[in-house]
Amino acid sequence: MSHPRILSRDEQEKLDKEKNISDFQRTKLEADAKKNWDLFYKRNADHFFKDRHWLTREFEVIRLLHEAGGGRVFEVGCGVGNTIYPLREEFPDLFFYGCDLSPRAVDLVKDHVQYDSEKICCFQSDITNPDPPLTQHIPPQSVDLIALIYVLSAIAPEKMSLAIQNIKQVLKPGGTVILRDYGLYDHAMLRFKSGHKIQENFYKRQDGTRAYYFTIEEMAALFENEGFETCFNYYVEKETSNKKEGISVPRIFVQSQFRLRSQSNSS
Repeated sequence: MSHPRILSRDEQEKLDKEKNISDFQRTKLEADAKKNWDLFYKRNADHFFKDRHWLTREFEVIRLLHEAGGGRVFEVGCGVGNTIYPLREEFPDLFFYGCDLSPRAVDLVKDHVQYDSEKICCFQSDITNPDPPLTQHIPPQSVDLIALIYVLSAIAPEKMSLAIQNIKQVLKPGGTVILRDYGLYDHAMLRFKSGHKIQENFYKRQDGTRAYYFTIEEMAALFENEGFETCFNYYVEKETSNKKEGISVPRIFVQSQFRLRSQSNSS
């Protein structure tokens, strides 16, 4: 299994000493996931995440979809629209679906000045739960592209495959999934203090939201086991500067593109 960076002795010792939280705490975090994300958006509204203008630079498939005459894009975990609205401005011929676990986030998307129900359909959904199905809002096998930007990491590892199975129901055979998520040994992972580890590579933040840190092998296996083929799958390493603290820290992300095999939905 590949590791994007080599840990120092102190970093490795810190990880080795971490103990998992109790089963009761883990169960409560799972039960409160919707509430915790709703509180997150109550506190932060649309001021926390930046618009993702970098997506079209990193994923050429979006522009190709536009050049082919348009299509349907589904953003899972749409938050307040930091992906939908930049893409809507650049590619007005695309139709966008969006869902989020947080009802408050969905309301913020709909309250946006650029929201147009003729071009955007946004709804609340828990993608780890097949009931109600996504097909209540999106016709089966009708979406050309699904975006998962920092989404799978917020889901308990044992439910990630179920989430992929659920979103697969609305993706066309031959359709594409694009994603970016947190990579193993990202600086944010190493900063967690004692009492925040849920299980291996899975942590809780102070506000109760959660984050999993992936290897590229794990990410590929999740999708390939559900009938996808890997187009690309690699680590993105960046240096993020904190001007206030005067430090620069190493960030590690996994960036991937997967294609649904044509026979997958009929098998």
